[in-house]
Amino acid sequence: MTVAQHVARPARADSIFFPAMALAMMAVVFIGFAPSWFLRSYIPTPIPLAPLSPLIIAHGTAFTLWIVLFITQTSLVAANRRDIHRKLGWWGAGLAVAMLVLGWMAAVDSLRRGTTPLPGIPPAAFFAVPIGGLVGFAPLVLLGVLNRKRMDHHKRYMLLSSAGLLIPAAARIPLWYFPGVPPLLFGFAAADVFLLALAGYDYFQRGKIHPATWIGGAIIIASEPGRILIGQTQWWQAFANSLV
Repeated sequence: MTVAQHVARPARADSIFFPAMALAMMAVVFIGFAPSWFLRSYIPTPIPLAPLSPLIIAHGTAFTLWIVLFITQTSLVAANRRDIHRKLGWWGAGLAVAMLVLGWMAAVDSLRRGTTPLPGIPPAAFFAVPIGGLVGFAPLVLLGVLNRKRMDHHKRYMLLSSAGLLIPAAARIPLWYFPGVPPLLFGFAAADVFLLALAGYDYFQRGKIHPATWIGGAIIIASEPGRILIGQTQWWQAFANSLV
């Protein structure tokens, strides 16, 4: 193998940490959506479930594929198969666009049906929650794509983009298993745990937090209270109601 052909293997710690984070994210998604999606026919739920429409099936499939793809991509890098990783990356970019479209359509569909997964929150106000998730997801994925040649930046942006997607799954965990725990705050906390894990990993491996972790973390943190505050405003609820 020539010097030009040689590709340095990722650090051993990276080869363990990032695949482990991806698997942990899949566990959160599975636990959160098991009663309403993965094991819908086998687990009773304390609240009635709406039928799965073709749109919701497409939406759920796309978002599940994203987490599966993230596991695959981190595993490929750990195995030093960046050639396959790069090829799958463009499919991932296309999947991200599809997720944004399907996420918007599913949020509008739920708004028009007047349903929310969190009882007591008006649909027009809750509409800011899924849209806020999409607004946070899009720039993180874009930054990941733009920094694809700087692997230390790329992998952090992609991890944080996936962490932000955990909020809907994690928010459902209290609904099924821990009644009385605020679902949305639980969902935010779950995403923040992955952010803190990445920041801690940076500190112990590098002695400081990586710039991509600071930027991506700021996007996630700002999006959490931001969507709650925006959802309570009159102009947002007027906008949401105009879509009904």
